[in-house]
Amino acid sequence: MPIDRSDPRPLYAQIAATLRAEIRDRAIAPGDTLPSEAALRERFGVSRSVVRQALATLEDEGVVRRDPGRAPVAAAGVEHRRLVQRVTGLFDQFSHSGLRLATRVARLEAAAPPARVARHLGTRSVLRLERVRSVDEAPLSYVRTWLPADRVAGLTADMLTDASLHRLLESRFGAQPISGRRQIRAVPADAAIAAELGVAAGSPLLLLEGSTFDQHGAPLEWFESWHRSDRVVFDIEADETAEQVRMHPDTSLLTGAEPAAEEDAPHGDLGRVRELLHRLQAEVDRLSG
Repeated sequence: MPIDRSDPRPLYAQIAATLRAEIRDRAIAPGDTLPSEAALRERFGVSRSVVRQALATLEDEGVVRRDPGRAPVAAAGVEHRRLVQRVTGLFDQFSHSGLRLATRVARLEAAAPPARVARHLGTRSVLRLERVRSVDEAPLSYVRTWLPADRVAGLTADMLTDASLHRLLESRFGAQPISGRRQIRAVPADAAIAAELGVAAGSPLLLLEGSTFDQHGAPLEWFESWHRSDRVVFDIEADETAEQVRMHPDTSLLTGAEPAAEEDAPHGDLGRVRELLHRLQAEVDRLSG
């Protein structure tokens, strides 16, 4: 299986890319010994020095581990887990796990929103916020968030460097993220996002996108978050019993107060139930963290 000598990339880089992909796709599982230098020379039709340069590249990247006197082995990839159904953002979820999530603001500016974003936020006067989230200097996700400009007046990039947007919205702007809808899709990385995440253009990413509402049921944000599929795993808690309990709460027992008047509720009885559930779930998330 000789490599493509018409490819402008150096031979060692092509070999490293092939082995990297095989390790990523688990054709070579974590802990498995890589083929010998002689086997790689025969497979790719190159000299020993080219093979050694390719292996050294993978070792520098942390993709393979090579102890003195031993053959190189595929290193175990580090996977970071995120609960999808929680409104709490990546920063808070990782903080609860003892991980330090670094945030770099790539862009914060007034911008014309896509039509669906304008419909959700109810305005075309919005800010576009773009951030890169990393752990141990390894990028995990690229996040694009749209915010109503009048609700975050005075927001600056410095406020969001290595910080949580949701915490800032609550502490500085009085807007508590409570509820929303989320969806996940597998998408290829475009050139700009690939460069920010340190992957090749077209690499598979996990796109989490959706909307968030505040404690009053008002639209608060629309976001798109591209995650490296080799470093982030989405967890989903499935509990049919819990879902059934949440559907039929006794609000007077949970609040210790008389039910609110109809005109005080955002959408009648159903609105009161939803608001109570959102607050209860937020408190459970906070305590369980």
